[in-house]
Amino acid sequence: MIEVQQLTKRYGPTLAVSDLSFEARKGEVLGFLGPNGAGKTTTMRVITGFLPPTSGKVTVAGYDVVEESLEARRHVGYLPESPPVYTDMRVSEYLAFVGRIKGVPRGDLRRRIDEVSEKCAITDVQKRQVGKLSKGYRQRVGLAQALIHNPDVLVLDEPTAGLDPKQIIETREMIRGLAGQHTVILSTHILPEVSKTCERVVVINAGKVVAVGAPEELTRRLQGFETVLVVAEGPKAEVKARLERVGGVTLVEEHVGMDGRATFEVHAGKDKDVRPELARAIVESQWPLLELRSSGLSLEDIFLKLTTRDLSEEAGKGQEPETGTQKSAESDG
Repeated sequence: MIEVQQLTKRYGPTLAVSDLSFEARKGEVLGFLGPNGAGKTTTMRVITGFLPPTSGKVTVAGYDVVEESLEARRHVGYLPESPPVYTDMRVSEYLAFVGRIKGVPRGDLRRRIDEVSEKCAITDVQKRQVGKLSKGYRQRVGLAQALIHNPDVLVLDEPTAGLDPKQIIETREMIRGLAGQHTVILSTHILPEVSKTCERVVVINAGKVVAVGAPEELTRRLQGFETVLVVAEGPKAEVKARLERVGGVTLVEEHVGMDGRATFEVHAGKDKDVRPELARAIVESQWPLLELRSSGLSLEDIFLKLTTRDLSEEAGKGQEPETGTQKSAESDG
């Protein structure tokens, strides 16, 4: 649904995005991660047609964002970090205004306003002035304007920035409810948000893609092995020895908690699922099995591993390091 091929974007001498390639599949929610200045907002502005690429190609719903710009934009709903609302208008007036701009037929406009208002939980404030709404409600109105023309693609730049925990949860639920009906690309600094909302992630650093995949895939790739945590009631030494004899297991580490209970961290080859054999080993030994679960790097660990590498090596290959100019151009991501 979204295809980015070898995208490069320069601001004068400053390289903001370099040879970027990834795709967002139909109906999925794709997380777009990277530190400040990585090129996230620039990429999203190119996808939505706000900025032209210096080189490369971007297509949305099969339309080139440069060659078929108007058609591509008809298929995109965009929510920038600061919602593009008019504070002196009432919510229903604002949504009607945006709907007319985006080509919603006059006969369908009232129905679409009611539909997006219900979906974004703003029905009760339709008659209120936008400027008198809380930040959370303004964010919902911003999401409603992105949805008013029922686009195939939604581009959301930091949709939960500045919201309180309750508002974040409500916005997260709204975004999750859009999966399947729309392709969503979501930029955020809140990493738990990604793991609870997104099916796959694209991680960029210094304008380049450094990883693409589901969080669990990235864990296996970076960690190099599978990790399973086992808690069983039995003689610690015997339990450890029995787990070590399971085929495919390369290492068993014992960790004893404050309550004296041992957790065994079992390592195996990254393409080997040893959980059935581990469970069988404990049960056949007649020890109560209290817990058995896969474990790996957290999304925070993955993010730090991928984005805190020494950029001097990249600079030696012709990659321009981040500058104050780039930070200005990419002030919010």
